[in-house]
Amino acid sequence: MRKEENNDPKDVQRKGKAKMQLKRNIGYFDGVSFIIGSIVGAGIFVSPTGVLKHSLLNVGVALTIWTASGLVSLMGALCYAELGTALPFSGGEYSHIKRGLGSLPAFVFIWTSTFTKPASNAARALLFAEYATQPFYGICPAPDVLKKCLALAVLWSLGILNGLSVKMSAWVQTVFTLLKMMALSVIAVGGIVLLVTRQKESLARFEDMFSSEIPNASQVAEAFFQGLYAYGGWWSLNYMAEEMKHPSRNIPLTVMTAVPAVIVFYLLVNISYLTVLTPKEIVSSVAVAVTWADRVIPSVAWIIPLSVAVSIFGALNCSMFTLGRLSYAGSQSGHLPVLISMLNVHSYTPAPAMIFSTTIASIFIIPSDLIMLTNYFGFSAWLMTGLTCASLIVLRYREPHLHRPYKVFLPVPFMMVAMSFFLVLAPIVWSPNMQYVYAFLFMLGSLIIYLPFIHFKWRFAFLDKITCHLQLLLEVCPADGPAEGKCE
Repeated sequence: MRKEENNDPKDVQRKGKAKMQLKRNIGYFDGVSFIIGSIVGAGIFVSPTGVLKHSLLNVGVALTIWTASGLVSLMGALCYAELGTALPFSGGEYSHIKRGLGSLPAFVFIWTSTFTKPASNAARALLFAEYATQPFYGICPAPDVLKKCLALAVLWSLGILNGLSVKMSAWVQTVFTLLKMMALSVIAVGGIVLLVTRQKESLARFEDMFSSEIPNASQVAEAFFQGLYAYGGWWSLNYMAEEMKHPSRNIPLTVMTAVPAVIVFYLLVNISYLTVLTPKEIVSSVAVAVTWADRVIPSVAWIIPLSVAVSIFGALNCSMFTLGRLSYAGSQSGHLPVLISMLNVHSYTPAPAMIFSTTIASIFIIPSDLIMLTNYFGFSAWLMTGLTCASLIVLRYREPHLHRPYKVFLPVPFMMVAMSFFLVLAPIVWSPNMQYVYAFLFMLGSLIIYLPFIHFKWRFAFLDKITCHLQLLLEVCPADGPAEGKCE
């Protein structure tokens, strides 16, 4: 009874309010799993051929480009590590662009990402469904309806999981990252063993690595595009910076562990492929890892298609986790409906944000042709990377006294800005297409929403009533103050 008497209602309310925020449940190993899981998808198993093809089958040039692409990705990740430790809030690039360059560029980012990122998740879910159903149909294609139903089931299963528990989502991510790295280890170790023990032609392929035709500048650039695409996802940790334990220490440490580990594995896997297959065989193969397994471990070659499905599932879980945090951060800043920034009162997770992003991804799955339209927004990812690194430079000069537990060497963000805008302009200049114009117009179309609803703050009373009813239905309430408010 004495305890009940001491529980003053105001005290209880204050304590409850103080706790209504995202919890720091993600540790160092979880962060490593999220970064590796986000980078390593199906590509390294199925079609790591783009770099070799555009390198004109020159093994030395191809391996050099794989290494250079990894180093550029590491440079970008280190820039993001500075921003993540100085501004450890949810939202990744969105939060950093808003702080450094202002509200409008940040809104253009979230406007574009609200469509392109769910479309990417939908594509991953469909690809998972393709690999998961194909063993049951042999050489026949699986029905589209079945694949779409399975893709929707996977999307909503992961959406619900991420909406219910951060710890469970992190556990799933760790398990699936370990499984995919075990599969890559089988390929990498198998290649090393064969390279040491096999006949001379395998060694000769590496002794004269640069002996074949050297690609020209445009071909090297195209190969570089392919390599950087394979490393995509190194930016994922900043989306969950608000939930990292000891972010000042763990964010840089996680980045410096995960990205170099992926570089090493990518190089070893490519060397393994080249040990078993000729460059022409690799380029002509539909699924390189499957062809490799048929040659090296034919009795258990079935593990490779299974590994691809596992890899896609892990990458999808990470992508959905980060997208929920982006929606959550955008809503906190007033760029998305207020309901999306609310947290579940039981699990302290951004459940409305997960429902919002999963619903949009589901819409893309039903008429899957819509996913093709978002392919022309590929340049926007590097545009936003460039703007994020530019924000770092702006903040260095505008806020010199901002506490920065980790600081990257200043020329690095300048190099990343130059590299990013080259990657934005190069495909448009080399392969001009009207679809790029449509993509730019779509991004500019964000002004139609921004001016009335964000700048002039138009509001509709009936939306407040809908928000109230949904808040009661979902058992959510506002978080304890917006992250951006805390950093400003």
